Amino acid sequence: MGKVQSADRPSAKDKAEALRLTPVSRETAERLDRYVALLLEWQAKTNLVAPSTLPNLWTRHISDSLQLLDLAPSAKVWVDLGSGGGFPGVVLACALAATPGANVHLVERNAKKAAFLREAVRVTSASATVHLAGIGDIVDRIGGSVDCVTARALAPLHQLVGFAEPFVSNGAKALFPKGQDVEAELTEATKYWNIEPRLHSSRTGGHGWIVELDRIERRNPSAITHGDRA
Repeated sequence: MGKVQSADRPSAKDKAEALRLTPVSRETAERLDRYVALLLEWQAKTNLVAPSTLPNLWTRHISDSLQLLDLAPSAKVWVDLGSGGGFPGVVLACALAATPGANVHLVERNAKKAAFLREAVRVTSASATVHLAGIGDIVDRIGGSVDCVTARALAPLHQLVGFAEPFVSNGAKALFPKGQDVEAELTEATKYWNIEPRLHSSRTGGHGWIVELDRIERRNPSAITHGDRA
């Protein structure tokens, strides 16, 4: 196995800035340290994040994920669609590890990435369950109520809304981190869905936004399907 070069490793300054933006307990910080170490080990053989983001991994990925907790402070059961390298799902699960009844369902159809997620959950003792499955198969697999559904860098917003609709119709909140093109994505999404989005500016900068949805209604039942991407 190769190694991630030191120049491509997260900097101490970046970590300090991330924990300033999104403070966590000492125990959570230790879990996140173990997660980052594992991610760097696996990154050498499996592309989990864009290599260009590694020096700023703590702000670009970890803090970016942690900020979702403040938008759903009472949420205990999360569903993270297309978890990939674990953002935001594993990060949320690390932060919720000491919360009674908390569980983050990590949904990933790529077997290698699912294996990484299982190892990340093991080494961090995070509150999470890994599902090797496509999104179209996951609704019936997850028993009980879901408080919040999220996905990051997975698909255009109009598709994400379709993926989230079964959960939101049963009372969940949807939180989707998006980039500077969020207005264009919202315009496209409203062609298919009746939604009342709330936009939150990302704490981590970069013209990022978080789209919050509490209600989703299909405009035309034949216009779009949930799809099977995960």
